[in-house]
Amino acid sequence: MNELNSFTIIFCAGEPVFKDMSNKKWVVVAKGADYNRIAKEHGISPYLARIIRNRGAVSDEEIDMFLNGSISQMHDPALMRDMDIAASILADAIEAQVPVRIVGDYDIDGVCASYILKKGIEAAGGIVDVRLPERIKDGYGINENIIRTAYDDGIELIVTCDNGIAASAETALAQSLGMSVIVTDHHEVPYEETDGVKHFRLPAADAVVDPKREDCTYPFSGICGAMVAYKLISYMYDHCDIGETVRGRAELLEELLVFAAFATVGDLMELTDENRIAVKYGLERIKDTSNTGMRALIEATGLKGDKISAYHVGFILGPCINATGRLETADAALELFTESDYGSALLKAQELVKINESRKNMTVAFTNKAIRLVGENYISDKVLVVYMPECHESIAGIVAGRLREHYYRPSIVLTDDIEGNLKGSGRSIEQYPMYDELNKVRDLFTKFGGHKMAAGLSMPAGLADELRKRLNDNCTLSDDDLVEKIRIDIPLPIGYVTESFVGELDRLEPFGVSNPKPVFAEKDVPVRSVQLLGKNRNLLKMVLEGKNAAGDTVPVEAVYFGDTVEAYDELKDSKSVSILYQPGLNEYNGKRSIQLTVKDYMI
Repeated sequence: MNELNSFTIIFCAGEPVFKDMSNKKWVVVAKGADYNRIAKEHGISPYLARIIRNRGAVSDEEIDMFLNGSISQMHDPALMRDMDIAASILADAIEAQVPVRIVGDYDIDGVCASYILKKGIEAAGGIVDVRLPERIKDGYGINENIIRTAYDDGIELIVTCDNGIAASAETALAQSLGMSVIVTDHHEVPYEETDGVKHFRLPAADAVVDPKREDCTYPFSGICGAMVAYKLISYMYDHCDIGETVRGRAELLEELLVFAAFATVGDLMELTDENRIAVKYGLERIKDTSNTGMRALIEATGLKGDKISAYHVGFILGPCINATGRLETADAALELFTESDYGSALLKAQELVKINESRKNMTVAFTNKAIRLVGENYISDKVLVVYMPECHESIAGIVAGRLREHYYRPSIVLTDDIEGNLKGSGRSIEQYPMYDELNKVRDLFTKFGGHKMAAGLSMPAGLADELRKRLNDNCTLSDDDLVEKIRIDIPLPIGYVTESFVGELDRLEPFGVSNPKPVFAEKDVPVRSVQLLGKNRNLLKMVLEGKNAAGDTVPVEAVYFGDTVEAYDELKDSKSVSILYQPGLNEYNGKRSIQLTVKDYMI
């Protein structure tokens, strides 16, 4: 496929900009490499070689891991600081029949991490239960009430998952009451900065397992809390005598890895390095999982019999798990995964689907209000801080994410908690490390935590305007930082797309954070016809004119799902259009044909 190189020389020299609007810019990703050599070495096309290079794989080893990575290439849990100590403490507790309490979180990562630890400890014969905080009553993570209740219940060992790294005071309280504490987490370690030097503050737990510890030698810090929990159980089984007592442990670890992969997608972890391997493995096995609750959830969401993709986990299955912790308690989600009777599990799953539908309706209403408030009051702010006291605090993070997408600016949504104080969730853009920026105004908060792209916070009432002012006063984002860059992998004539090329793109899956579905582009494509279809006129269908590699003219079908009415009015009399597209196949009456999904266009 030598046409790739000649084509990219014509279109990509200097990384040209195709489209430049006030808040959006089309740019070509052009990371140099010998694509023909890579293609020959790995048995792929130069097109695929370029896309993989765009995803950050540089060496032949990294490219091979991207294409063919196996479970054996996942990193050794022993490389994680305190892993050996945590496993030893947990194994001793199981052997001595010491009651263990897992303290998780109310989102998909916390629920899956709790399930992994519970299942793993029970299989080894341990005495264990789970306490998931209630979002409204308890807030995020372990707290004093949870600790004192554990003490009253006779618990001797607390294991946190997906939380705990910021719980120094709570850890100290538990230890003062005679309990041991293992912290497993994946969030940023809190720090105080003095003269540009960060001083990290770890909780003084008996063991702290978090790949983001500064002194941790684990080679990949981007794993989720459920993956940390999986690593702890697998290490304990392999290195502690208690693991020898577990029947069918290989099959059990396979099931637990599926849950860790499920959480990896649902918690929006980057699908690079071992995350990509785990998610690819998990998606291949989730449909045939031995977990009754997961099978029931797949049926309740209408996905039974389908190939489960990262999209299905991120946008259909995962939100049902998150919704319980948002509007009710996350206990319902954990109970689903621990249910052994399929009929009961299906009823539980159907209830989760209903709760998620309610959550979606609330989200739409408050997103529309937040967008309106910004347009009327804060349109000149570079960091958006929106106070909506009536907004259910459980959906503040989702609304913040929608605000970020709409305006392409870091966004924080604040609401009132049950005590009349403020609680908020934030979502950020690549150029704005939200946790670090919030740390600069930490004096405003009673509690906060998170990472580069998202954060949660609590603060006294009446400080919303002060937070807005100080974040914007400190903000160093340039106007160009606030222009969303839509990255084009390859400027490719639509006529060059073939069925075999579409099939080869499947090797890039699973798609997700840091591995988006590839985007292609062509300028000035002739338009043959345009139609509005669908009961609600929500599908725009076009027939475009392309030229294949031989120079022959070919018709190519394309569809668009954005603002279809506006697009129809703009395109119906247009002779040509520049497009960003993703290629696919359309099957109808037994016939297959190329069909492009247009992601954006310019007349």
